[in-house]
Amino acid sequence: MHPHSPPARDHRRRKRVVGAVAVALSVLSLTAACGQGSTATSAASPTSSLIPVTAAPTAYPLTIDNCGRQVTFDKAPSRVVLLNGTSVGEVESFIALGIADRVLANSQSYGVSDDPAMVAKVSAVPTGGLTLNQNFEVPREQLLALKPDLVISTWAGGFDEKIGSVSRDQLAAAGINSFVTPVNCAFGDPAPRPEDEVRYKAQSVESSTELLLQLGRIFDVQQRAADHVTRSRADIAEVTGRVAGKPAKSVLVVYPGMSVMNSNGLPAVFGGGVYDDVIAKAGGTNPFGGKSFAELAEVNIEALASARVDVLVIGLFQATENAELLAEDLFKRFPQWEASRSKRFTSVSDSIYLGPLNAVAVRKIADAAHGAQ
Repeated sequence: MHPHSPPARDHRRRKRVVGAVAVALSVLSLTAACGQGSTATSAASPTSSLIPVTAAPTAYPLTIDNCGRQVTFDKAPSRVVLLNGTSVGEVESFIALGIADRVLANSQSYGVSDDPAMVAKVSAVPTGGLTLNQNFEVPREQLLALKPDLVISTWAGGFDEKIGSVSRDQLAAAGINSFVTPVNCAFGDPAPRPEDEVRYKAQSVESSTELLLQLGRIFDVQQRAADHVTRSRADIAEVTGRVAGKPAKSVLVVYPGMSVMNSNGLPAVFGGGVYDDVIAKAGGTNPFGGKSFAELAEVNIEALASARVDVLVIGLFQATENAELLAEDLFKRFPQWEASRSKRFTSVSDSIYLGPLNAVAVRKIADAAHGAQ
């Protein structure tokens, strides 16, 4: 969320643009899945303290604060529904923690991943026979008929009745718990708490960590969460140590396959939030960093042409896309970029989004910007 973009306006804009992406890709029988942040800094979340080597098991009943709601779990959930929200961060986090067997129905999918095994693992998670509505979300009736014990949305707007979904109050009345990915509590909420707005504006790689740790507590797999976070932080620390002191490279992240997200038909430009933080940890700066979703959607050809681009990052959205061909096309269109002269590029897919794979994106971008060692 950008300071000058009210939540409701960004919410409506997001729904229109994401809808356009899904419509375009439905022709190709693909499901959209992109998480989008807004204005951000590299500030760490409150959970950025060191993870203990040994994590305590969860004691039930467990009560957590989620977006200002007190949610109580009498035991680890076993019938979970994952709402779509054009995200894969939640289903991939379940897989990373070894709790995909707790999912009753998953509506998140992408079709390409920076982890060679992830696509097959996501495909193996049950879908529960769900059919998304015209807003590309799980309809209220289908969700309630499944009788889940927990429903998870990547953003607060996933529980908005206006998109045909079910509200958190309605779920609670039916005895069903609900959970929003913590960093996105303000996203889609017409009246977010100030602390949730602050968290949303300051999202970073630590936001992915926070999600993993919260899921670890809820499902009593805290040690698995701690181990994953420890490995990820160590991997990122190794990279940041390697690039420390080197001149920062200007790193442009674009997703050509998401061009419908750009009002001018150009490749979708990504910036803000986790994207900026990943780039910073890789020893770079984002020429479109800190911009809101709405601002990025308005990036025109003049802005791209005048941007300093030392390294081009091609985002892959479909399994059929060829990063080398997509990069070469942009190099021809923007020969003034330093990246076009040096042919310096790399590709990412899901690792740059909020989720368990951020360390992969940090390493790939650092290797492209500063050379692999």
